[in-house]
This record gives sequence, structure tokens and C-alpha cells, in this order.
Amino acid sequence: MEPNDKSETKFIDERLPLKSKLAYGFTNSANGMLSGLAIGGAITLFYNVKLGLSEELVAIVWLVFAVWNAINDPLFGILQERTNTKIGRRIPYLRYGAPIYVLTFIICWFPFTGINQNALFWNISNWAPIPNSPQIALFLNMLFVLFLVDSLYTMVGLITYTLPAEMTLTQQGRSNLSVYSIYLGAIGMIVAMVIPLILLDNEPGIIHPFFRPAMIIVGIVAGSIMFAASYFLVENEYTRSEEPLGFVKSIVETFKNRAFLVFEASNFFYILAYTTLTGAIYYFVPYVLGFSGLMASLPLVLVFLMIFGFSVVANHYVKKYGLKKVYIVGLISSSVVFLLLLAVGKFTIPSLIVLALLGVGFAPVALINGPLMGDVIDNDELLTGKRRETTYAGMNALVTKPSISIANAIFLAIINAFGFDNFKATQTSQAQFGIILGFTLIPAICLVLSALALKWYRLDGPGWFEKKKKLNAIHLQKEQAYIAELQKEGKISATYQRLYKDESKSAK
Repeated sequence: MEPNDKSETKFIDERLPLKSKLAYGFTNSANGMLSGLAIGGAITLFYNVKLGLSEELVAIVWLVFAVWNAINDPLFGILQERTNTKIGRRIPYLRYGAPIYVLTFIICWFPFTGINQNALFWNISNWAPIPNSPQIALFLNMLFVLFLVDSLYTMVGLITYTLPAEMTLTQQGRSNLSVYSIYLGAIGMIVAMVIPLILLDNEPGIIHPFFRPAMIIVGIVAGSIMFAASYFLVENEYTRSEEPLGFVKSIVETFKNRAFLVFEASNFFYILAYTTLTGAIYYFVPYVLGFSGLMASLPLVLVFLMIFGFSVVANHYVKKYGLKKVYIVGLISSSVVFLLLLAVGKFTIPSLIVLALLGVGFAPVALINGPLMGDVIDNDELLTGKRRETTYAGMNALVTKPSISIANAIFLAIINAFGFDNFKATQTSQAQFGIILGFTLIPAICLVLSALALKWYRLDGPGWFEKKKKLNAIHLQKEQAYIAELQKEGKISATYQRLYKDESKSAK
């Protein structure tokens, strides 16, 4: 059976309402705002250029942070799988974690910036950094806020990354939901990248008076969106009645899933490339292209406009060729574009054209990464009989989160080696070349390695679609048993019963 066979539409979850798709997209958007700023390139620029923390110490922060990043995600993932409340396994973490997430996000931008009688004090009243602030104080502060905000980001990110695998079943259904994620989620990513590009210029030690108020507003808006969206997201209710695997067995069974290991090998290099793109652009735009203010957002707007436009095109080709082939094409084409940018990075107009082309290559990659993980989780259910979305999200982070730290450390090491001076607004030609090199060559290499790893990814083609048929039948059996149990207890709602009947009809 070909990926575009009409029989696959039998498996599309027809009960997923538009409001749930929108809720998922807006949740991604809100989470993208907070994580893109607090765990992305903005915080690196903030501490490195605005507060004066050296490149070496910022790089060490990211490498130390990688240890916590690798530990907390699997722990939180397995914890969420073992959660069972009246409102779901995942929704409570989103709904009640959102306000705490906002508070930790705001703290990121109000660091301890001085010494008062040998004790650190929190300098909220003075919004300009104190000259010659102690490097160790800034180092410890950056490490602390990354640990803090990432813990909350993990709780929410585990949910947003894996809900599509629970909300939909087919590759077509998941790529369709990913379109909502990309279009609405990109709003958050644009906010997360445009605000620093406009308000965090390349003037060392000077913080724009609107920057911190903007961070407070972003935090409150994003938290409100996540809280409201939690009332419209859906979970498979029957999964809450399943007995979860033990902690050790859960980890062991995850690594037995060969498709997961192959996907993670690919995903490690993709995340490294993507992190370099979203972090290094804060240095490339002001120091190489020389853009500031509103003009600084132009390159980013070009990239995202192309991602928007070509996501629909990529979704069309997913129906025709399947996830794997389209994803590989996106990775390879993006790698080629990065090499083009390496060649023309010193020239403004050619650089803008190439950045626009980069959006074309990244469109299918952004669209398909999540659905590929969804298939990995489906394969696990065939192996273990359990739905373990957040366990897989946590184990995925065990591999990919260190790549975020490594990407930041490598870029900082490269620009430092080429003479970047974080106390100067204008860099030498050599330092500019170092920025271009770190911004382009590392992602180009990583994207090729990511594509090569997928050679061993087998969740594709007619054999896999036959297994999806089997999985769909298993889901119906589980839900039927769950409904029968609720009927015995007199707890089933008329709405749920009607939805089940509609789903059963569509699967016949």
C-alpha cells in the first residue's frame, strides 16, 4: 500500500475538533516564546554581550547544564506516564505548571549583578548592569536560571512534543496537525527571536529600557495561553487505566525499540544544527550584516515566511512519498543552503536571498520531525502494549538536550578562537568570518549526518502501514473495553459514547 492510498484515511481521528488543533498550535506557540528566549540564543547574547560574561564561561555553563538536561527529562517523562487524575495524565502539568513557568521565565532576566558585603544581591531596581560585575556571580546566576526554567520547560515540552502521537494516528493526520503547530507555533518562535534582535543590539553593557518589560509581558501572555489551551486539548482516556511500566523497565524497553535509536541518532545532529541556527543568528545579524532595530528582524521574517509557505507544499508531498523521504530531502537541501551562506555571508543582499531559501529547506524538516517520533511511539506500543508518549519525549531529550548545550559551546568556542570581543560593538573581519563559519559550516555538516542516519529507519512503506492497521484495531479494542468498564460503573458520558460510535464507524 502506498502512503497516499485512500484506505489510510480510515484511520484518521475524525473526532479531533478544530478547537483542539488550534489549542495544540497555540500551546506550541506559547511554549516556543518562553523556551526560545530563556533556553535559546537570546539568553546567551544577554549574558555574553549585555552583562559581560565571557565566551568561555558561557560555554561552560551550557556544558554543565547539559548534565541536568540529560537527567530531568527522562525522570519527568516517566513521572507523567504514571500520573492519573480526573483531568488526564498530561493536562495537569500544563494547566497548573503554566503560572510557575512564567515566574521562572521572568527571573531569567533579573540576574544577581553585584556584590554587597560579600553576598550576592538581586539588582531589580537598577536595570543597567553594574560595571565589572563578578564573572563567577554571573556564571552561577546563568546556570541557576537555566536549571530552573528548563525544569518547567521540560514538563510542558514533553506534552507538546508528544501529544500529536496520542491525538492522531496516521502519518497524514499527524502531518496535518503539524501544519497547525508550525503556523501557530511559529508566532511564538518569531516573537522569541524578533524581540531580542530589536531590543538586544550589539552595544555592550547597555540594556534597552523596554527589554525587561517586554519579557514580563511575553511571560504573562504565554502563560495565559497555555492555561486556557489546556481546556481544549484531548487525551485518550483509556490510556489512563493502563498499568504503567516500572521505572527501570520503562527505560530498558525504550532502548529495545530499534527505530527509536535510529531516530535519535538523526535527531541529535538535527537539533545541533537547529540550535546553532537559532542561536548564532543573534550574532550574525548585528555583527556581520550590520542590521539593528526593526531591520534586524528582516532575515528572520524571510526564513519564517518561506517555512510558512512551503509547509503546505511539504504536507502534500508527505501524502505522496511518506515522511522519511520528504524529511531527508529537507535535511540535505538545508545543508546545501548553509554552504551557500558560508560562501556569500559577507554580502548583505545575497545573504538575505540564501536565508529565504533556508526556510524552504527547513519547512519539511519542521513539519515532519514530530510525526516521525509519533511513529516511533506507535512501534513501541506494538512491542509493549503501552502508550508511553512522555516517556519517549523524556528519553528523546536525554539524547537531544545535550546537543543544545554542545551547539552553543561549539559556536562560542569558534567565535572566541577568531577573536570575537564581547565588549566591542564592531568586530574585526576575522571575528566576522568566525561568526559566519560557526553559523553555517557546523549546521551543514550536522544536517548531512542527520540524513545519513535515517538510512536505517524502517518505519516506512507498505509493511509499516499494515502494522498501523493492526494498531488502529488495538486502539479500538482498548477503548471498547474502557467504555464497557465505565458503563458498568455508570460513569460514561453521552458525549464520549457518541464519539466512540462515530470513530468505530469511520474505521470499518
